[in-house]
Amino acid sequence: MSTELEFPFADLPAPGATLCVEAGVHWVRMPLPFALDHINLWLLDDGEGVAIVDTGIGHADTRALWGQVFATLARPVTQIIVTHAHPDHIGNARWLADRFGVPVHVTLGEYLWAHAVRDARAGFTSEAMVALFRRHGLDDARAQALLARGNNYARGVPELPESYLRIRDGSAITIGGNTWRVIAGYGHSAEHAALWCEALHVLISGDMLLPRISTNVSTSTVTPQDDPVAQYTESLARFAALPADALVLPSHGRPFRGAQARIAQLVAHHEERCGALLAALYQPMSAGELLATLFPRELDTHQVMFAMGEAIGHLNHLAARGLVSPVEAAGGMLKFARTGT
Repeated sequence: MSTELEFPFADLPAPGATLCVEAGVHWVRMPLPFALDHINLWLLDDGEGVAIVDTGIGHADTRALWGQVFATLARPVTQIIVTHAHPDHIGNARWLADRFGVPVHVTLGEYLWAHAVRDARAGFTSEAMVALFRRHGLDDARAQALLARGNNYARGVPELPESYLRIRDGSAITIGGNTWRVIAGYGHSAEHAALWCEALHVLISGDMLLPRISTNVSTSTVTPQDDPVAQYTESLARFAALPADALVLPSHGRPFRGAQARIAQLVAHHEERCGALLAALYQPMSAGELLATLFPRELDTHQVMFAMGEAIGHLNHLAARGLVSPVEAAGGMLKFARTGT
């Protein structure tokens, strides 16, 4: 097995334009207002129209770029598939569905999660998130900055579909005569749906398989003892049987070949992160105190949210493996100590 990834496309699609990456498969690139500054979206030929996979963040700039894409295509949208419910993926799903009168395919977990977060229901609130982070040692300044943002999710997702077509692991979606099979994944989001087309040897991987960065795996406010690292690495095994020539279309970064090599790199990355945490635990420490161990750089408020979730997730993973134990500290703070020390 080669340990190198192959990137077959030197060029990026221009703003508001598309780039063909396989017969009937077109790449669209949209901006994001974060440090991670872009998302890849996909158009699939579907008879006389096109199906959309992922929709971009729900901002005016993105919608203007969609307008340019549609003006160039001069074809209607036939259906919409959302890999998962993060704002850069689902943000325009309702807007596009209403515009073209078409359904949105999404898993039950992502659909319900999106509505809960946007409506701040069932424990999905900024206050609950910050309370969890404070318990895990986040300093007051960063906690206050997160609270001051309010419901940032709702700003990127102005509205959501009120009905949907449910997909699940193994579901088959027919698009332009080709069958795209759903491969469910966990750890990054509630019930992520990647899409595999055997006929084309193309995987639309969403955020499950990225070529240059590791996708965020965070413990959620409502599942504070969850082990997203195990969920994610176990999910990666579902892609291990892909053929060597499979073209992987990720949500961030360039399309690539070499799925098995990337899976091995990602598993090794999370194992290395766990090793770094263990090495740093010369005494009981909190996730907040260990942020610099995992992320030795300046973090903006948006990145702190992901970093805290990921630090807690990796500590929970070490606890699930029996390598660390949670310890109650002063003021109710939760710290972790190496087992046997």
